Amino acid sequence: MPNYATPPLLPLQWSSAYISYWSPMRDEDEVTSGYCWFDYARNICRIDGLFNPWSERETGHRLWMSEIGDAGRERSRKQKVAYARHGEQLRETALPDEVAPFRELFLPQAILRDGEALHDGSHSVLGQPADAWVVERPGKARSVFYLQAGGNQLLRMVTGNDPQHLSVRDFPNFSTADIADSIFIPAQS
Repeated sequence: MPNYATPPLLPLQWSSAYISYWSPMRDEDEVTSGYCWFDYARNICRIDGLFNPWSERETGHRLWMSEIGDAGRERSRKQKVAYARHGEQLRETALPDEVAPFRELFLPQAILRDGEALHDGSHSVLGQPADAWVVERPGKARSVFYLQAGGNQLLRMVTGNDPQHLSVRDFPNFSTADIADSIFIPAQS
C-alpha cells in the first residue's frame, strides 16, 4: 500500500522519450517530441528535441536543440539546428554552440518533496494507473506530476505559469536502465 503522506523521489537515474504539447491547444501551438536523460548521482541531464514553445511563424524556422546540463560543473552546453521550409525543401542550418551557467537540473529528483506535493487521487495516464502529485506555487499555476501508481516513474507532468494554457509532457517509455557515459558527451561540432 503506497504511503501518500510522503511524496516519492524520482528514480536515481532515468530516461524517456517525451511528447510535448499544450492544454488547451491553440492554433499557434505545436506538438513536439524528443528524448531526455537524468542522472541524479552525477548531477547531470540531457534533453534532445524540438524546442517548445518556439514560433516558426515569427522566426522562420523550427529549432532542434540538444542541451547537456551539468550542475556539478555549473554549466550547460546547447547545440542547435534551425530547420526552415523552402517550398517543398527543408533546409537545416547548424547554429553556434552556447555555453551558459547551470546551477540545477531541469527536473530535480526531490521536486515533489521540496515542493511539498500533495497526493491528488488516482488517474489513468497513457493507459496506466497513476497517482497525481500536486505542487502549489505562489502566483503561478499548480504543477501536477503523474507517477505510475504506487511508484516513482514519471508518466506525465503538467506545468506552466498561465493556468489557462499549460505545458504538458508525456513520458511514454520511462526507463530506469543504466545510462551510458557517452550520452553526456556533446557531439563534436
